[in-house]
Amino acid sequence: MTEKVKELIDQGKVLPLMEEFYTIQGEGFHTGKAAYFIRIGGCDVGCHWCDVKESWNAEIHPPTSADNIVNNAKKYSDTVVITGGEPLMWSMDYLTKTLQSQGIRTHIETSGAYQYSGIWDWFCLSPKKTKLPLEEVYEKADELKMIIHNKNDFQFAEEQASKVGAHCELFLQPEWSKKEKMTPLIVDYVMKNPKWKVSLQTHKYLNIP
Repeated sequence: MTEKVKELIDQGKVLPLMEEFYTIQGEGFHTGKAAYFIRIGGCDVGCHWCDVKESWNAEIHPPTSADNIVNNAKKYSDTVVITGGEPLMWSMDYLTKTLQSQGIRTHIETSGAYQYSGIWDWFCLSPKKTKLPLEEVYEKADELKMIIHNKNDFQFAEEQASKVGAHCELFLQPEWSKKEKMTPLIVDYVMKNPKWKVSLQTHKYLNIP
């Protein structure tokens, strides 16, 4: 990597782009909404059940101009979802400012394990035990999405919910490989604790990206 490219990456004007595609948001509060997804490479959170492990190594994903990403996005949708990998490993300030200057709403899906950056219309926080969110991130969350892989994750979910603001929407989502076992437990838990809502990976049921 040249010094010039590294400088542009540090400024957020170039990002390791894994993929970008127009689809339907399948999870959480905005389920069912059409959106342009931007998946940024690079993640060291290390979830063993991650379904996009190919995103972890940022070096295999080409450094891509943020301006080009914006130009592609505006052809498709007025809403962009930036995900990963872990997008907050990189500065999101330039990309989100440029997207919003084009009238595009900016959403993020993040573990919150890195410094907050960017301008967000919707901030979905999905904490992981392996690398917890920074304290500064909790107050930013519009949505808390907790992945339930086993029964112990309900307690972890409650611990994380105690740290977000009162306005934050709370979701429990079964980890896909455990969905048959965990979904009934989540339904029962939500009925007993109605501050939570159920989130499902509906895009997988619909067989869309």
